[in-house]
Amino acid sequence: MNVQGYQKLTLLDFPGVVACTVFTGGCNLRCPFCHNAGLVLTPHEADSMEPEVLEYLGRRKGLLEGVCITGGEPLLQPDLEAFVQKVKALGYRVKLDTNGSLPDRLQAILDTGLIDYVAMDVKSSPNGYRKATGASIDPTVFEKSIRLLQNSGIAHEFRTTAVKGIHTVEDFTEIGKWLASDSPYFIQTFVNSQNLIGSGCDAFSEDETQALLEAVQPYLPLAKLRGQS
Repeated sequence: MNVQGYQKLTLLDFPGVVACTVFTGGCNLRCPFCHNAGLVLTPHEADSMEPEVLEYLGRRKGLLEGVCITGGEPLLQPDLEAFVQKVKALGYRVKLDTNGSLPDRLQAILDTGLIDYVAMDVKSSPNGYRKATGASIDPTVFEKSIRLLQNSGIAHEFRTTAVKGIHTVEDFTEIGKWLASDSPYFIQTFVNSQNLIGSGCDAFSEDETQALLEAVQPYLPLAKLRGQS
């Protein structure tokens, strides 16, 4: 698998689990606020770090509990399932991060029974998706992934990085209506990594962010605020 790098220890990326985070290269979206521009636009073509990651995980058994696979967009990787099988064989739980643009691939990996937790980024309201993603993918594609997770029986969460210049309070009201469920939902604070794909992005103030939360809570009672992981 095209592994671009890994974070040896995280207490944030996999809720309740001491984990390692693995970064894959390439993405089919161009979100202007993406803080991993290098992984999206210019993933390196050097040999994959997969053997190094697996060797590290082998040494850390008993200390680490899980592996978070993120990107980029991991579902673009044709050998994702094979990599996950190797990780599971070492005794780890696996969390998958996805943008939800590949529902058929998501269904296939969930059907294997290998995935323990999924986090899907909900980039905006249906009408705001093009602006938020820089892509012209029909929002019903993302809705298919949303419904798939909501009906999967697999632990999952939805999350939106709130970006001033991209989102409005009305967007979050519509996100709430779109997701409307008891699924966990998090509004993440935008942090400018200085390595963004686009420009014109800023963070909402604390009061503004609270207003975004209040806009979704009538529809998503488990909604919370969270700093960007």
